[in-house]
Amino acid sequence: NTILCFPRSFEYSQKNAVLVPAAALGVGGMLVFWLRSRHKIKTIEMGDGWWGSGERPLKGKEDESIRPFKIETSDKEIEDLHRRLEQARYAPPLEGAAFHYGFNSNYLRKVVAYWRNQFDWRKQVEVLNKYPHFLTTIEGIDIHFIHVKPSYVPHGRAVQPLLMVHGWPGSFYEFYKIIPLLTEPAGHGLNEGDMVFEVICPSIPGYGFSEAPHQKGFDTIATARIFHKLMNRLGFKQYYVQGGDWGSRITTNMAQMLPQSVKGLHVNLVFVNKQGLRRMISVMLGAYVPWLVGLTREDVRRTYPFMQKNIYDLLRESGYLHIQATKPDTAGCGLNDSPVGLAAYILEKFSTWTDKSFLHKDDGGLESKYSLDELLTNVMIYWVTSSIVSSMRFYKENFSKDPDLTVYARVGVYVPTGIAAFPQEIVHTPRVWAKQNFKNIITYTYMPRGGHFAAFEEPKLLAQDIMHFVRKVEQL
Repeated sequence: NTILCFPRSFEYSQKNAVLVPAAALGVGGMLVFWLRSRHKIKTIEMGDGWWGSGERPLKGKEDESIRPFKIETSDKEIEDLHRRLEQARYAPPLEGAAFHYGFNSNYLRKVVAYWRNQFDWRKQVEVLNKYPHFLTTIEGIDIHFIHVKPSYVPHGRAVQPLLMVHGWPGSFYEFYKIIPLLTEPAGHGLNEGDMVFEVICPSIPGYGFSEAPHQKGFDTIATARIFHKLMNRLGFKQYYVQGGDWGSRITTNMAQMLPQSVKGLHVNLVFVNKQGLRRMISVMLGAYVPWLVGLTREDVRRTYPFMQKNIYDLLRESGYLHIQATKPDTAGCGLNDSPVGLAAYILEKFSTWTDKSFLHKDDGGLESKYSLDELLTNVMIYWVTSSIVSSMRFYKENFSKDPDLTVYARVGVYVPTGIAAFPQEIVHTPRVWAKQNFKNIITYTYMPRGGHFAAFEEPKLLAQDIMHFVRKVEQL
């Protein structure tokens, strides 16, 4: 009997010898797959788009040529502007109102007098043309950009491509002071020795010299895709990206879309999803036991009193946003027709967003940080291109799809990230909150001064922070 049992048990153990490892392999494989799928980085679908007029042509490849472009002006353009400036009507401000009701019209008269009698648009056109401008057609519309290469690269030095993206109501011109610091650092006392950039600054479609989309639905995702296509067309496989305002959202979307192409993301404004119990607890405890919820002393200084800084101030500063996110074309009509209205609308943001205390000043503190030539050059970019309405529509396209701008917050940002937190930015985002979206923060800097228009206001501080960040990424 035992002899009979033996072959059977042998057969059974042989079966086991095959089955157990197979089962273990199966379970192990499933476990590995589960772990890997958990770690598989979620990305935003790249998709495709057509923003030209009418239907997309069925055949024929898009013209991928890159064409040199020059900004030009004419007597007719300047005469028309002067006539409109001369015919402006003003409503007197309330006594002692400063900038609390918006742009103070007494100061506006001074700005317009300077604009009419001293501002030299032809000279500013020469300033704008000092960097090489180009146009190229992507997804049916002409994309404008400047591309500045270093004039001298020390032997054995790698040049880092850097895409810098503006926001509203700014333009590519915001970067004119920071570009030389990045492309010729040694000549500007930034002799960090190992960092040289070539800088590409595009205009968001519908802003300045980039053609406006002709179709509905053009949002930051479409912009991110177009800017990836632009960088590829320029021959770059990998590049750094930087932005504030909409530029921050666009470059963040670029990092979420093609993480393999973005070597590093540097932003000076962070969009984070503010909902959730965790955040509420963090806000409630942060004022009393900040260390318990990961807030620093500086975070506390910048975040509290919470209601004042994150609710009231934000409500006061975001009326424009509600208009632009719902019916941009109505208000846009007036701004597109009146240079004085356009200047008041745009420059009011350059006042309060640079420093909230400028509300109390009769001149909005504008000339304490910028020259009137600089400010009016930015306004002129909107005026001569008739782009204020299309720039305002960008809000509607983004907010109508995603009212609290959180849809893409669910897609983490895994590329190396640098955050420059300027003290006068509209909202402060502590590192511990930013970490929920940005999974790989390499540098987080509490900047000593400056506000929303960082590159325009504090070019040297921003340039140093970008260099510090890129150096750390390159050492990884």
